Amino acid sequence: MQFEVWAPQAGRVTLRCDGVTRALERDPEREGWWRGEAEAHDGSRYGFALDDGPVLPDPRSRRQPDGPDGLSAVVDHDGFTWRTGWTGRPLPGAVLYELHVGTYTREGTFDAAAERLGHLADLGVTHVELMPVCPFPGRHGWGYEGVSLWAVHEPYGGPEGLKRFVERAHALGLGVVLDVVHNHLGPSGNYLPQFGPYFTDTHHTPWGAAVNLDAPGSDEVRAYLVDSALAWLRDYRIDGLRLDAVHALVDTRARHFLEELSQAVDTLAGDTGRPLFLIAESDLNDPRVITPRENGGFGLHAQWNDDFHHALHTALTGEAQGYYADFARAPLAAVAKTLTGGFFHDGTYSSFRGRHHGRPLDRTRVAAHRLLGYSQTHDQIGNRAQGDRLAALVSPGLLACAAALTLTAPFTPMLFMGEEWAAGTPWQFFTDHTDPALAKAVSEGRRREFAAHGWAEQDVPDPQDPATRDRSCLDWSEPEREPHARVLDWYRRLLELRREQPDLTDPDLADTKVAYDEEQRWLAFRRGDVRVAVNLGDRPADIPLGIRGARVLAAWEPVGPPGPNGVLRLPSESAVVLLQE
Repeated sequence: MQFEVWAPQAGRVTLRCDGVTRALERDPEREGWWRGEAEAHDGSRYGFALDDGPVLPDPRSRRQPDGPDGLSAVVDHDGFTWRTGWTGRPLPGAVLYELHVGTYTREGTFDAAAERLGHLADLGVTHVELMPVCPFPGRHGWGYEGVSLWAVHEPYGGPEGLKRFVERAHALGLGVVLDVVHNHLGPSGNYLPQFGPYFTDTHHTPWGAAVNLDAPGSDEVRAYLVDSALAWLRDYRIDGLRLDAVHALVDTRARHFLEELSQAVDTLAGDTGRPLFLIAESDLNDPRVITPRENGGFGLHAQWNDDFHHALHTALTGEAQGYYADFARAPLAAVAKTLTGGFFHDGTYSSFRGRHHGRPLDRTRVAAHRLLGYSQTHDQIGNRAQGDRLAALVSPGLLACAAALTLTAPFTPMLFMGEEWAAGTPWQFFTDHTDPALAKAVSEGRRREFAAHGWAEQDVPDPQDPATRDRSCLDWSEPEREPHARVLDWYRRLLELRREQPDLTDPDLADTKVAYDEEQRWLAFRRGDVRVAVNLGDRPADIPLGIRGARVLAAWEPVGPPGPNGVLRLPSESAVVLLQE
């Protein structure tokens, strides 16, 4: 078997495979690369030693059976038999469901999660978006401190477990999206700097030195990231990737890394005949991220739209701290702006940033499905001091309003696991660092962070306490009892309407028309012949829809159609979807 590794600064590289050591030779055709042959098979343990130093895991390791600090293992991807003739599922018209493998079930494995996928198929979502699954220290964590960007967290089930999960999802007609982190690696188990200039001090990020995308040696680093992304899509038949915090990918080269990556993914899609896509997490509010390459953009297929979340959250809760401040001044106006223009900050002043922010979307050129809309995400829940979900902050009626706005808006909707039944479990920040000093630093740092915002330290859950993770696991008995069952039925009906009503998947962002009353706390919008109205107030509202012949398609509380004067009487904290006839 051929082994190879990029180690441009090493004077000698040896391979240790199944207890046998062999010297590698320089590759005459690729500067900085070393290569050699060795007897190996699926499961063979191996690593590389640089200049007679300790044996380190392979930067391109496909498996880390003993965690990030152990030896790598050979993976024979051809040894897995795919039984589902999957041709893919495109992003337009999709409904995504963000899922954390370690807390979706109490077992916290791919196989246990796969047994619950039937729930999602029945619910009406189209794609499962897995939070990161690369190896990280310990057993439990969010996954954003992973290392070994080609490997799969062993406690979840390793490479075989992920393949079984994808196979089961595809058999149910569900696509699979994977969250990948290119902007940093975790603080523990990261051996890349010993192999080469994977990071650079030219730029700095919240995690320290930036990933090297534009300094000397960056050609190989960019190839490392691109090839890793393609491996997920090819070897695991993943349908799309969510790219974490692309605003932290600092790149001054003429051809941005994101453009290079999108080109490679589109090429693979053409080669495989499957629709493949990239979804960015970006707080830049820069249309270039989702503008096609031929029009001067980076060519990513979609991005998360936090502006919609922030506007909706402030309208529902009244919270106005931090980045919510700008949205809370006139929350329904903010919701209306995002529904019709995508971004709230499109060149406007951001008090949180202390500067103007963003740029307008061209609604005639950017399809609405390129923006993801959501009322909850892992970030927006887990980064609260106690990980409290929206269900802990507002009434079931307001949850119904949030669902109606999210699932009938012009965006591609995304749900966070358990949201569909108003889960009563929190989703808190938890870690399982094996380094005692790092574990202590994380626990103390989390408490100091929220103490600065007025929280008592004893009220902030300890990330290292196993109970913090346990509290965050979904309770699968909840959907069978009230009020959870009623919320679940509401989500199912709204998702059914998305399939039944073509107007609800119309990609024309400019076609959405919105009216609202900030004081009375109601908002209504039109998408083709479909009308959606929500009343966030604590008393009934008279909403002038201006239509007479309309049929109620779904209502949280009993409500009749608009009267002869075109006015709809909507109960407090309630939502309705109508069809104009």
